[in-house]
Amino acid sequence: MATVLVKDLIEAGVHFGHRASRWNPKMRPYIYARRNQIHIIDVRETIRGLLRARRYLQQVISRGSLVLLVGTKRQSCDVIEQQGVRCGVPFVSDRWLGGTLTNFRTIRSRLTRLEELEDLRSSDKISAYSKKMQSSLNREYRKMYRNLNGIRAMNRLPECLMIVDPRKEKNAIREARKLGITTVALIDTDCDPDEVDLPIPGNDDSIRSIELIVTLLADAIMSGKNAAGAVKQEQVEGAVAAAV
Repeated sequence: MATVLVKDLIEAGVHFGHRASRWNPKMRPYIYARRNQIHIIDVRETIRGLLRARRYLQQVISRGSLVLLVGTKRQSCDVIEQQGVRCGVPFVSDRWLGGTLTNFRTIRSRLTRLEELEDLRSSDKISAYSKKMQSSLNREYRKMYRNLNGIRAMNRLPECLMIVDPRKEKNAIREARKLGITTVALIDTDCDPDEVDLPIPGNDDSIRSIELIVTLLADAIMSGKNAAGAVKQEQVEGAVAAAV
């Protein structure tokens, strides 16, 4: 299994870091070597970080807590959305709205507005507005849908953020740290690992690398959901047996 994982990681280019001139010295423990002025990430450290993160995510989900997937850079937005939908967990793939965590109540109120616009557009009521107003409402809807649709089901604060590139998502990291929310992140050689609770050293610019890591973490989330479902089923069967 470990051999297959190493092969997959190398084929996806997870071990390629940034140019040596752009590195963060705190990433030294995760760097294996330097080739042609490019830092090579130690794949053993990637696997260690990945296994720790998978265990943690599985535990979080099995307890019924929330995990929020975050990745707004061009290379990660599609896979974040795809895996968020597959796992049934909230995600941010377009833009991190300031206060998503620290001003959660206000963000929830904006979701109410999104639902109002959806009801308006799906009925004949919108035809009562002028064409200019209809255009304005449609623009507002598209913008809100893009920014808020992924967190529509987030009815409470998450216990954990799973992030691609903490440098890009520095605002999300800042809010999570302020609230004591655990962060799991794919970090490249230009990142500060001290800002993340569970770092996974690896290439955070390659689409293949991001897709592999995020999919493996999403699999752990699915496993946690299955475990929680099995426990709940056992509880139901136990209650039925006791009643009989």
